[in-house]
Amino acid sequence: MAAWVPSDALDRRLLCGTEYGTVRYVGSVPPTAGIWLGVEWDDPQRGKHDGTYEGTQYFKCRHPKGGSFIRPNKANFGVDFLTAVKDRYALNDERDVQHGTENTLVFGKKTVEFVGMDSIAEQQRQLNQLVDISVRECAVSHAGQKEEISRTCANIRHINLSKNLISSWETVTAIASQVQNLETLNISENKMKFPSTSTSVSSAFSKLRILALNQTEITWAEVLLCAPGWPALEELYLTSNNITVLERPDNVLQTLKLLDLSDNQLLDGNQLHLIAHLPRLEQLILRNTGISSIHFPDAGFGCKTKMFPSLKRLAINDNKISQWSSINELDKLPSLRSLQCHNNPFMDTEKNPETLRQLIIAKISQLEVLNKSEILPAERKGAELDYRKIFGNDWLAAGGNWNPEKNKPSEEFLAAHPRYPSLCLKYGAPEEGELKGRQPLTLKNQLLTLTIKCPENPEQKPVEKKLPESMTIQRVKGLLYRLLKIPGSELKLSYESSKLEGKEVELDNDLKPLQFYSIENGDCVLVRW
Repeated sequence: MAAWVPSDALDRRLLCGTEYGTVRYVGSVPPTAGIWLGVEWDDPQRGKHDGTYEGTQYFKCRHPKGGSFIRPNKANFGVDFLTAVKDRYALNDERDVQHGTENTLVFGKKTVEFVGMDSIAEQQRQLNQLVDISVRECAVSHAGQKEEISRTCANIRHINLSKNLISSWETVTAIASQVQNLETLNISENKMKFPSTSTSVSSAFSKLRILALNQTEITWAEVLLCAPGWPALEELYLTSNNITVLERPDNVLQTLKLLDLSDNQLLDGNQLHLIAHLPRLEQLILRNTGISSIHFPDAGFGCKTKMFPSLKRLAINDNKISQWSSINELDKLPSLRSLQCHNNPFMDTEKNPETLRQLIIAKISQLEVLNKSEILPAERKGAELDYRKIFGNDWLAAGGNWNPEKNKPSEEFLAAHPRYPSLCLKYGAPEEGELKGRQPLTLKNQLLTLTIKCPENPEQKPVEKKLPESMTIQRVKGLLYRLLKIPGSELKLSYESSKLEGKEVELDNDLKPLQFYSIENGDCVLVRW
């Protein structure tokens, strides 16, 4: 008997064993008899050709060896949503209760374990109380009979439908339209078709707050076509979708607080200007998006941009940002409080991670968290004072002057150090004595090898650190705060030297460098709090 092939099999998703694919052809393949399915596999290594067999092209593949033919009886076209829910939570009549770990349901905030229910009414009651459902990798392909989900699972609020066999956005809408209070929906890892023209707005997603569409091959244009149906959306995850160009959202996504575009190779940093006026956007995640620069052309040195008015948290790790000017630009963001920027070429210009951190802190005035580490007021003060000194001679050479009437640093200097004038206002211009004989960068100074001990905490083992002799006591405290996990402002430092015969010298001036106290290689810094 011939295997059944769905009438809408073309472009549907299927499973064959553990391999996912999309049907690109249904029909005969001479000289063999019977029906074949031409499949484009998600993993090209599963395929054999590009859809061409014996000189005839039956379908096309993106990968030259991403396709092959299978018989329909090898294809799993999936199950409806409710069947998957009942299987996943062992609520199907045909199945004995197994999988002990899967017999837990979340009812509101209570987790309930149950075994062997013997009445349909009890099964119905349990399904009705489900709030948070995960049917990840359960081969869900369609919604099932109309209104069956709403009759059976009236209280669902959160659904994980990731890595299933959903072929189109219409299927998602058909499921969601039966879940009255849907707040969270994850449909990542479903390669599906999205609307290519504007459609009538469905109320299916009227209460949806969180939507994950990672690895679905959606484009930004398709996002904007669907977005009118997401009037309350707060978080949108769009990672790994080959999104390269953005468009300005017009009266959509206005409620959005978080947007994740990681692992999409954006054309350039100027694409960000197109989403810069989302009024409530607080968190923007741009990891590995290929951007090489950030620029806010509407604001000059020391001014705030009108772009991204609510943005508090920005992640730009794993990109190609090579110039410090992009970090200067981030100071223009009026609400920025947290930045992640690991793995960018500009960080290679400074080999000492401590100095690197201090430079970023000094350049972005309102930053409170850098690379997931809190910036304490004491650390900020130390970073800004040090920055003011390090670039003091450059400031003088560029036309800076202690006399306010003669103080006219060049445009070039201000472009490289836009915060320098405000630091001089905050702490006063650097004094001549501070700058005499100072090398332009801390790194070039001699490193001291010191032993760090905590005499009042014997459990804390001594640590050996190499520190620049020009490092201020303030910055040493900032380093020790992170090293020993204790507040920097409360630390009391002193040091012992073999030359001083057991005598301790207090390190009592936060603004002085280590070399001021004549500390030498091999000396021991004592930490108390």
